[in-house]
Amino acid sequence: MTLYGIPNCDTVKKARAWLAEQGLDYRFHDFKKAGVPAERLDDWLERFGWETVINRRGTSWRRLPAEERETMDTARAREAALTNPSLIKRPVVEHDGDTLIGFSADDWQETLA
Repeated sequence: MTLYGIPNCDTVKKARAWLAEQGLDYRFHDFKKAGVPAERLDDWLERFGWETVINRRGTSWRRLPAEERETMDTARAREAALTNPSLIKRPVVEHDGDTLIGFSADDWQETLA
């Protein structure tokens, strides 16, 4: 299992605590230190769409110029996320072919535990 995110993100902290409570082992991939794996990002964008992958409620989204937000599409989202990993909704977890974006204890329980 791989958990992708940023260590100081509150939602990532909740997800990591939940995984620990469940006794589930995982590898943590820090977007800030290790970057965004382009091939994983491409898969997420294809499977879920940029609207799910990009966190449109966060400060990183709000900091984008209005024109960039208004004309966002998959290609622009890819470039933006590779440049600024904080735009990606966190955490992303991959396990046995399943991918979950964002943290929901119920969804994670159903898929991971």
